[in-house]
Amino acid sequence: MNIITGHGPGFVAINGQVKGQGLVVTHDALIEPWGELGFEALDETAFAVVAKLGTSITLIGTGKRQRFPSVALLRPLIESKRGFEIMDTAAACRTYNILVAEGRSVAAALIIEP
Repeated sequence: MNIITGHGPGFVAINGQVKGQGLVVTHDALIEPWGELGFEALDETAFAVVAKLGTSITLIGTGKRQRFPSVALLRPLIESKRGFEIMDTAAACRTYNILVAEGRSVAAALIIEP
């Protein structure tokens, strides 16, 4: 099972492996890269990748601070009729671990900033 074992400026650790670029993590999958060019470079395709995972909830970690993507970018998630939450990356990491420990079907799409 994929657990986020650490996070900080410029990295997220999944099961002890340090990752320095944006990624998507679920309990049994890791998609790299995702959002590697930062929040401003996100496009609809990035969210379509996440929507296709079929998890019941998706956490969007937008970097050091919470920022909201436009509705146009979020359309794939909205149309998937699954829940999503937008928060800063540190909060998304903490929330992911809680939900995955509860056995929930969750994905965390994380932007990593230096």
